Amino acid sequence: MSYYDNHRFRSAGKVALKVLRITVGVILVLLGLIGGLIPIFQGWMLGLPGLALLSVDVPFVRKWYDRIKERIHKQPKKQ
Repeated sequence: MSYYDNHRFRSAGKVALKVLRITVGVILVLLGLIGGLIPIFQGWMLGLPGLALLSVDVPFVRKWYDRIKERIHKQPKKQ
């Protein structure tokens, strides 16, 4: 196996990982949105990890996720 063949496999693996990350992120965000409508199901528990996964590959989601993280860290702690 030459260098170019090995490089092609690595690059295909990176693309497959990116597609998997985006797919799982979208599924988690959708489940989080659905969970926000159902009182028994906690939507934010799936929505935030979904945003975290999507923020790796999607720039505008990264901005949303950074804003959410800032809001969480700025809130005063309850004693």
